[in-house]
Amino acid sequence: MEPFGQTLLFTGIIPALILLFIGLKGYEGFYREKTIFITFILGVVLGGIAVVVRIIVNPPLFLIIYLILFAVFEQLFKTMFLNIKRFQKKKETTIYGLSLGLGFGSSFTPFLLIVGSKISDDPFFLSLLAFGSMGFIFFHAATSAYIGYGIYQEKLAKHLVYAILFQIPFNIFTDVARYTINPYLIYAQVIIVVYGLILFIYVIKRIIPKILRQDIKRRRGKKT
Repeated sequence: MEPFGQTLLFTGIIPALILLFIGLKGYEGFYREKTIFITFILGVVLGGIAVVVRIIVNPPLFLIIYLILFAVFEQLFKTMFLNIKRFQKKKETTIYGLSLGLGFGSSFTPFLLIVGSKISDDPFFLSLLAFGSMGFIFFHAATSAYIGYGIYQEKLAKHLVYAILFQIPFNIFTDVARYTINPYLIYAQVIIVVYGLILFIYVIKRIIPKILRQDIKRRRGKKT
């Protein structure tokens, strides 16, 4: 990979790894480091494939059907690898979902910057795209962890449907940014990041901690 490509890749991976470190804090013993590494790298690969599909399937008009289908495709794509037999009914699947989602979202940063550089080489414009790409990392980390929790709870269908519904407005925001220019681009990028961050904070603060509480209850139940 040429230096420019490496730089673009690391602008996505480094923020994702920082978020992974933050997300794993306090959950030592609930996951295997090797599996975290594998799911993160797998997420990067899957995200890269999703990006290629987005490039190939590039409709000339803003189509709601396209936005819905891509929401289904990307969430199902991640679910296929999270719902393997060894992860089913396991609380750590929530953590592995977070790792896979962070890797998946990080793949969109190079895509956005490469496409953006063909439109304009203005540093402000490219910085704005780099900022907006954080929304992809937040969003996919949150929805993947949410799906992972659904697999653990044996309620995959419910959590998958919610993840898809969450992605439809996200896709609308991202495609508004994709097909418009300033000042609408600025507003769209801010919305993308805020939307993804809200979901990420919700999952980190409300969903993932449930595996701690449920583990404590399970241990107390065994003692009694």
